[in-house]
Amino acid sequence: MTITDTADLFSPATRRERVVEWQAPGPVAKAAAAMSGLEVMGAIRDGILPPPPMARLIGFRMTVAEPGRIVMELAPHESLENTIGLLHGATAAALLDTAMGCAISTMLPTGQTSVTLDLKLTYLRPLSVRSGTIQAEGKVVKLGRQTSYAEGFVRNGAGHLAVHSTATFSMIGEGENAK
Repeated sequence: MTITDTADLFSPATRRERVVEWQAPGPVAKAAAAMSGLEVMGAIRDGILPPPPMARLIGFRMTVAEPGRIVMELAPHESLENTIGLLHGATAAALLDTAMGCAISTMLPTGQTSVTLDLKLTYLRPLSVRSGTIQAEGKVVKLGRQTSYAEGFVRNGAGHLAVHSTATFSMIGEGENAK
């Protein structure tokens, strides 16, 4: 390809723009401080609390929040694609890290939270804007006093498993009834 051939790649006709709005996370954290993890997740799912900025950036939303289980949905869009026309792998990683971390949170009392220690993903099939609505599910495997474990699944719009994940979380805080 010559330099003159690339000019069309930067033309206004192929330019895209996406505006992302979000709520400042500090006030949301203060509002959630007196709630259990399950209450927070339910409030985000139900639109009582705004979602975290990352959810707005990528465009996913929580659809299921129950003890030990979270489901996120994403209608994939072009802004998440890489140069070969597939969704960037970081999209699934962000979905799974969020879904699994939130699943752990559903089991935690007020004042306790967790942070990801490690995240392992196995990509089984590619995802693209043609994949349909993508679902990311996080499930608690073991809730511990210092360390907890979760498993996650990303499925395409046809329900086929695209990504499998496991993660370890470090528990933070002294919440009542810590496991």
